Amino acid sequence: MGQSVRCLADGKMKVLVTGSSGLIGSALVPILSAEGHQVTRLVRPNTRPGPEQLVWDPAAGRLEAAGIEGFDAVAHLSGENVASRRWTAEQKKRLFESRVKSTQLLAGTLARLSHPPRTLVCASGVGYYGDRGDELLTEDSASGSNFPSRMCREWEEAAELATRNIRVVNLRIGAVLSAAGGALALMLPPFKAGLGGTLGSGRQYMSWIAIDDVTGVIQHVLSNESVSGPVNTVAPQPVTNREFTKTLGRVLGRPTFLTVPSFVLRLAVGEMAEALLLASQRVIPARLQSSGYTFRYPELEGALRHLLGKAA
Repeated sequence: MGQSVRCLADGKMKVLVTGSSGLIGSALVPILSAEGHQVTRLVRPNTRPGPEQLVWDPAAGRLEAAGIEGFDAVAHLSGENVASRRWTAEQKKRLFESRVKSTQLLAGTLARLSHPPRTLVCASGVGYYGDRGDELLTEDSASGSNFPSRMCREWEEAAELATRNIRVVNLRIGAVLSAAGGALALMLPPFKAGLGGTLGSGRQYMSWIAIDDVTGVIQHVLSNESVSGPVNTVAPQPVTNREFTKTLGRVLGRPTFLTVPSFVLRLAVGEMAEALLLASQRVIPARLQSSGYTFRYPELEGALRHLLGKAA
Protein backbone atom coordinates (compact mmCIF):
# COMPACT_ATOMS: atom_id res chain seq x y z
CA MET A 1 0.00 0.00 0.00
CA GLY A 2 2.92 2.31 0.61
CA GLN A 3 1.45 4.85 3.03
CA SER A 4 1.66 4.68 6.79
CA VAL A 5 -1.43 4.31 8.94
CA ARG A 6 -2.51 7.70 10.29
CA CYS A 7 -4.63 6.96 13.31
CA LEU A 8 -5.74 9.04 16.25
CA ALA A 9 -4.60 8.18 19.76
CA ASP A 10 -5.09 4.59 20.95
CA GLY A 11 -5.58 3.27 17.42
CA LYS A 12 -8.78 5.21 16.80
CA MET A 13 -9.47 6.24 13.21
CA LYS A 14 -10.78 9.18 11.27
CA VAL A 15 -13.60 7.64 9.22
CA LEU A 16 -15.57 9.21 6.39
CA VAL A 17 -19.05 7.71 5.86
CA THR A 18 -21.42 8.10 2.91
CA GLY A 19 -25.05 6.96 3.14
CA SER A 20 -25.03 7.85 6.84
CA SER A 21 -28.82 8.37 6.92
CA GLY A 22 -29.60 4.96 5.40
CA LEU A 23 -30.45 1.76 7.25
CA ILE A 24 -26.85 0.63 7.65
CA GLY A 25 -25.21 4.05 7.95
CA SER A 26 -27.56 5.25 10.67
CA ALA A 27 -26.69 2.15 12.72
CA LEU A 28 -22.95 2.33 12.00
CA VAL A 29 -22.16 5.99 12.74
CA PRO A 30 -23.15 5.99 16.45
CA ILE A 31 -21.29 2.71 17.00
CA LEU A 32 -18.06 4.04 15.51
CA SER A 33 -18.44 7.29 17.44
CA ALA A 34 -19.05 5.44 20.72
CA GLU A 35 -15.84 3.49 20.14
CA GLY A 36 -13.91 6.74 19.95
CA HIS A 37 -13.45 6.98 16.19
CA GLN A 38 -13.78 10.43 14.64
CA VAL A 39 -16.64 10.12 12.15
CA THR A 40 -17.43 12.61 9.40
CA ARG A 41 -20.50 12.20 7.20
CA LEU A 42 -20.24 12.90 3.47
CA VAL A 43 -23.71 14.19 2.58
CA ARG A 44 -25.62 15.53 -0.43
CA PRO A 45 -26.38 19.24 -0.91
CA ASN A 46 -30.02 19.05 0.24
CA THR A 47 -29.09 17.48 3.59
CA ARG A 48 -29.88 19.52 6.68
CA PRO A 49 -26.65 21.07 8.02
CA GLY A 50 -25.13 19.30 10.99
CA PRO A 51 -21.84 18.79 12.83
CA GLU A 52 -18.98 16.78 11.36
CA GLN A 53 -20.17 16.64 7.78
CA LEU A 54 -18.87 17.46 4.31
CA VAL A 55 -20.94 18.00 1.17
CA TRP A 56 -20.63 16.31 -2.22
CA ASP A 57 -22.89 16.11 -5.26
CA PRO A 58 -22.42 12.76 -7.07
CA ALA A 59 -25.11 13.52 -9.65
CA ALA A 60 -23.20 16.63 -10.73
CA GLY A 61 -19.78 14.97 -10.34
CA ARG A 62 -18.70 17.36 -7.56
CA LEU A 63 -16.42 16.28 -4.72
CA GLU A 64 -13.82 18.64 -3.25
CA ALA A 65 -10.62 16.59 -2.95
CA ALA A 66 -9.04 18.88 -0.37
CA GLY A 67 -11.92 18.29 2.02
CA ILE A 68 -11.40 14.53 2.16
CA GLU A 69 -7.62 14.49 2.67
CA GLY A 70 -6.29 12.77 5.77
CA PHE A 71 -8.97 10.19 6.61
CA ASP A 72 -7.84 6.74 7.71
CA ALA A 73 -10.82 4.92 6.24
CA VAL A 74 -13.94 5.50 4.14
CA ALA A 75 -17.19 3.53 4.40
CA HIS A 76 -19.16 4.10 1.20
CA LEU A 77 -22.76 3.00 1.85
CA SER A 78 -24.83 5.35 -0.31
CA GLY A 79 -27.26 4.23 -3.00
CA GLU A 80 -30.97 4.69 -3.68
CA ASN A 81 -33.26 2.06 -2.14
CA VAL A 82 -33.49 -0.69 -4.74
CA ALA A 83 -37.09 -1.54 -3.81
CA SER A 84 -38.43 1.99 -3.38
CA ARG A 85 -40.49 1.95 -6.60
CA ARG A 86 -41.25 -0.08 -9.73
CA TRP A 87 -38.28 -0.60 -12.06
CA THR A 88 -39.00 1.59 -15.05
CA ALA A 89 -36.12 2.37 -17.40
CA GLU A 90 -35.71 5.73 -15.67
CA GLN A 91 -35.72 4.18 -12.19
CA LYS A 92 -33.14 1.58 -13.18
CA LYS A 93 -30.93 4.40 -14.43
CA ARG A 94 -31.33 6.21 -11.09
CA LEU A 95 -30.46 3.06 -9.13
CA PHE A 96 -27.44 2.39 -11.32
CA GLU A 97 -26.08 5.93 -11.19
CA SER A 98 -26.64 6.29 -7.44
CA ARG A 99 -24.25 3.36 -6.99
CA VAL A 100 -21.86 3.25 -9.92
CA LYS A 101 -21.49 6.95 -10.75
CA SER A 102 -21.07 7.94 -7.10
CA THR A 103 -18.47 5.22 -6.56
CA GLN A 104 -16.52 6.23 -9.65
CA LEU A 105 -16.40 9.80 -8.34
CA LEU A 106 -15.43 8.84 -4.80
CA ALA A 107 -12.89 6.11 -5.63
CA GLY A 108 -11.28 8.16 -8.38
CA THR A 109 -10.94 11.18 -6.10
CA LEU A 110 -9.54 9.11 -3.22
CA ALA A 111 -6.94 7.54 -5.50
CA ARG A 112 -5.59 10.96 -6.48
CA LEU A 113 -5.19 12.31 -2.94
CA SER A 114 -1.77 13.19 -1.56
CA HIS A 115 -2.75 11.40 1.66
CA PRO A 116 -5.32 8.76 0.70
CA PRO A 117 -7.10 6.62 3.28
CA ARG A 118 -5.74 3.23 4.12
CA THR A 119 -9.07 1.50 3.47
CA LEU A 120 -12.21 1.94 1.36
CA VAL A 121 -15.14 -0.25 2.38
CA CYS A 122 -17.73 -0.12 -0.39
CA ALA A 123 -21.22 -1.59 -0.31
CA SER A 124 -22.32 -4.07 -2.97
CA GLY A 125 -24.94 -6.82 -2.87
CA VAL A 126 -25.59 -10.53 -3.25
CA GLY A 127 -27.56 -9.52 -6.32
CA TYR A 128 -24.11 -9.86 -7.93
CA TYR A 129 -24.78 -13.61 -8.27
CA GLY A 130 -28.16 -13.45 -10.01
CA ASP A 131 -30.69 -16.29 -9.76
CA ARG A 132 -28.70 -19.45 -8.93
CA GLY A 133 -31.16 -21.98 -7.49
CA ASP A 134 -29.60 -24.34 -4.92
CA GLU A 135 -25.99 -23.61 -5.93
CA LEU A 136 -23.78 -22.79 -2.94
CA LEU A 137 -22.16 -19.42 -3.66
CA THR A 138 -18.85 -18.10 -2.34
CA GLU A 139 -16.91 -14.98 -3.23
CA ASP A 140 -15.26 -16.93 -6.06
CA SER A 141 -18.58 -17.74 -7.77
CA ALA A 142 -19.32 -16.09 -11.11
CA SER A 143 -21.62 -13.12 -11.50
CA GLY A 144 -25.14 -13.46 -12.90
CA SER A 145 -26.70 -11.74 -15.91
CA ASN A 146 -29.79 -9.87 -14.67
CA PHE A 147 -30.02 -6.16 -13.82
CA PRO A 148 -28.86 -6.41 -10.17
CA SER A 149 -25.93 -8.58 -11.28
CA ARG A 150 -24.76 -6.06 -13.85
CA MET A 151 -25.24 -3.18 -11.43
CA CYS A 152 -23.28 -4.86 -8.62
CA ARG A 153 -20.53 -5.91 -11.02
CA GLU A 154 -20.02 -2.37 -12.29
CA TRP A 155 -20.36 -1.02 -8.75
CA GLU A 156 -17.41 -3.16 -7.66
CA GLU A 157 -15.44 -2.31 -10.79
CA ALA A 158 -15.91 1.39 -9.99
CA ALA A 159 -14.40 0.86 -6.54
CA GLU A 160 -11.34 -0.70 -8.16
CA LEU A 161 -10.30 2.78 -9.29
CA ALA A 162 -8.89 3.16 -5.77
CA THR A 163 -7.02 -0.14 -5.50
CA ARG A 164 -3.61 1.13 -6.63
CA ASN A 165 -2.87 2.60 -3.20
CA ILE A 166 -5.92 1.83 -1.07
CA ARG A 167 -7.18 -1.48 0.35
CA VAL A 168 -10.69 -1.93 -1.11
CA VAL A 169 -13.31 -4.21 0.43
CA ASN A 170 -16.56 -4.86 -1.46
CA LEU A 171 -19.33 -5.92 0.89
CA ARG A 172 -21.79 -8.16 -0.96
CA ILE A 173 -24.62 -7.53 1.46
CA GLY A 174 -27.62 -9.82 1.76
CA ALA A 175 -31.13 -8.95 3.00
CA VAL A 176 -30.49 -6.79 6.06
CA LEU A 177 -32.86 -7.60 8.91
CA SER A 178 -33.79 -4.66 11.12
CA ALA A 179 -36.99 -3.62 12.80
CA ALA A 180 -36.10 -0.02 11.91
CA GLY A 181 -36.43 -0.44 8.16
CA GLY A 182 -35.72 -2.58 5.13
CA ALA A 183 -37.50 -5.77 4.12
CA LEU A 184 -38.30 -6.98 7.64
CA ALA A 185 -40.03 -3.75 8.62
CA LEU A 186 -42.20 -4.01 5.50
CA MET A 187 -43.11 -7.62 6.32
CA LEU A 188 -44.15 -7.01 9.90
CA PRO A 189 -47.63 -5.44 9.40
CA PRO A 190 -49.04 -8.25 7.21
CA PHE A 191 -47.37 -10.97 9.28
CA LYS A 192 -48.71 -9.50 12.53
CA ALA A 193 -52.16 -9.45 10.94
CA GLY A 194 -51.87 -13.16 10.13
CA LEU A 195 -51.51 -12.43 6.40
CA GLY A 196 -47.89 -13.48 5.99
CA GLY A 197 -47.12 -16.21 3.49
CA THR A 198 -44.60 -17.70 1.11
CA LEU A 199 -43.68 -16.00 -2.17
CA GLY A 200 -44.00 -18.09 -5.30
CA SER A 201 -42.76 -21.65 -4.77
CA GLY A 202 -41.05 -20.68 -1.51
CA ARG A 203 -38.03 -22.76 -2.57
CA GLN A 204 -35.87 -19.75 -3.47
CA TYR A 205 -32.99 -19.15 -1.09
CA MET A 206 -32.69 -15.92 0.85
CA SER A 207 -29.29 -14.82 2.14
CA TRP A 208 -29.95 -12.62 5.15
CA ILE A 209 -27.97 -10.87 7.89
CA ALA A 210 -28.94 -9.07 11.11
CA ILE A 211 -28.14 -5.34 11.21
CA ASP A 212 -25.95 -5.97 14.28
CA ASP A 213 -23.75 -8.23 12.18
CA VAL A 214 -23.59 -5.79 9.26
CA THR A 215 -22.10 -3.15 11.55
CA GLY A 216 -19.93 -5.82 13.15
CA VAL A 217 -18.59 -6.89 9.76
CA ILE A 218 -17.75 -3.30 8.83
CA GLN A 219 -15.86 -2.85 12.11
CA HIS A 220 -14.08 -6.16 11.45
CA VAL A 221 -12.91 -5.31 7.92
CA LEU A 222 -11.88 -1.78 8.89
CA SER A 223 -9.44 -3.15 11.45
CA ASN A 224 -8.39 -6.37 9.70
CA GLU A 225 -5.93 -5.46 6.95
CA SER A 226 -5.76 -9.04 5.65
CA VAL A 227 -9.29 -8.68 4.22
CA SER A 228 -9.73 -7.19 0.75
CA GLY A 229 -11.85 -7.66 -2.35
CA PRO A 230 -15.37 -9.14 -2.27
CA VAL A 231 -16.75 -10.21 1.10
CA ASN A 232 -20.12 -11.94 1.33
CA THR A 233 -21.87 -10.05 4.13
CA VAL A 234 -24.47 -12.65 4.99
CA ALA A 235 -25.21 -14.99 7.90
CA PRO A 236 -23.73 -18.50 7.57
CA GLN A 237 -27.14 -20.17 7.28
CA PRO A 238 -29.17 -18.99 4.26
CA VAL A 239 -32.79 -20.16 4.30
CA THR A 240 -35.50 -20.70 1.72
CA ASN A 241 -38.37 -18.24 1.53
CA ARG A 242 -40.64 -20.93 2.97
CA GLU A 243 -38.30 -21.43 5.95
CA PHE A 244 -38.05 -17.68 6.51
CA THR A 245 -41.84 -17.32 6.40
CA LYS A 246 -42.43 -20.14 8.90
CA THR A 247 -39.74 -18.84 11.25
CA LEU A 248 -41.04 -15.27 11.27
CA GLY A 249 -44.58 -16.52 11.84
CA ARG A 250 -43.39 -18.69 14.75
CA VAL A 251 -41.50 -15.79 16.36
CA LEU A 252 -44.57 -13.53 16.04
CA GLY A 253 -46.98 -16.29 17.05
CA ARG A 254 -49.03 -15.83 13.89
CA PRO A 255 -50.18 -18.25 11.15
CA THR A 256 -48.44 -18.29 7.74
CA PHE A 257 -50.74 -20.37 5.57
CA LEU A 258 -50.98 -18.04 2.60
CA THR A 259 -49.05 -18.18 -0.67
CA VAL A 260 -48.60 -15.31 -3.10
CA PRO A 261 -48.32 -16.83 -6.61
CA SER A 262 -45.38 -15.79 -8.76
CA PHE A 263 -47.62 -14.32 -11.46
CA VAL A 264 -49.30 -12.02 -8.91
CA LEU A 265 -45.89 -10.71 -7.80
CA ARG A 266 -44.87 -10.14 -11.42
CA LEU A 267 -48.09 -8.24 -12.10
CA ALA A 268 -47.67 -6.17 -8.95
CA VAL A 269 -44.03 -5.07 -9.24
CA GLY A 270 -42.79 -6.30 -12.63
CA GLU A 271 -39.09 -7.11 -13.13
CA MET A 272 -38.37 -6.38 -9.48
CA ALA A 273 -40.35 -9.48 -8.48
CA GLU A 274 -38.17 -11.79 -10.57
CA ALA A 275 -34.89 -10.24 -9.43
CA LEU A 276 -35.57 -9.54 -5.75
CA LEU A 277 -38.46 -11.72 -4.55
CA LEU A 278 -38.23 -14.88 -6.63
CA ALA A 279 -34.49 -15.11 -7.39
CA SER A 280 -32.57 -17.69 -5.36
CA GLN A 281 -29.17 -16.86 -3.87
CA ARG A 282 -27.66 -19.41 -1.47
CA VAL A 283 -24.65 -17.39 -0.37
CA ILE A 284 -22.16 -18.27 2.38
CA PRO A 285 -19.66 -15.90 4.08
CA ALA A 286 -16.51 -17.86 3.28
CA ARG A 287 -14.05 -14.96 3.59
CA LEU A 288 -15.56 -13.62 6.78
CA GLN A 289 -15.33 -17.00 8.43
CA SER A 290 -11.76 -17.61 7.26
CA SER A 291 -10.75 -14.16 8.55
CA GLY A 292 -12.02 -14.94 12.05
CA TYR A 293 -15.28 -12.99 12.20
CA THR A 294 -17.69 -14.38 14.80
CA PHE A 295 -21.36 -13.83 13.97
CA ARG A 296 -23.51 -12.45 16.75
CA TYR A 297 -26.68 -13.93 15.20
CA PRO A 298 -25.79 -16.86 12.93
CA GLU A 299 -29.26 -18.45 13.06
CA LEU A 300 -32.45 -16.86 11.75
CA GLU A 301 -34.77 -17.50 14.69
CA GLY A 302 -32.29 -16.11 17.20
CA ALA A 303 -31.76 -13.03 15.02
CA LEU A 304 -35.49 -12.39 14.64
CA ARG A 305 -36.18 -12.85 18.34
CA HIS A 306 -33.41 -10.37 19.17
CA LEU A 307 -34.54 -7.80 16.59
CA LEU A 308 -38.22 -8.04 17.50
CA GLY A 309 -37.79 -8.38 21.27
CA LYS A 310 -39.44 -11.82 21.35
CA ALA A 311 -38.10 -14.17 24.01
CA ALA A 312 -37.84 -17.84 23.15
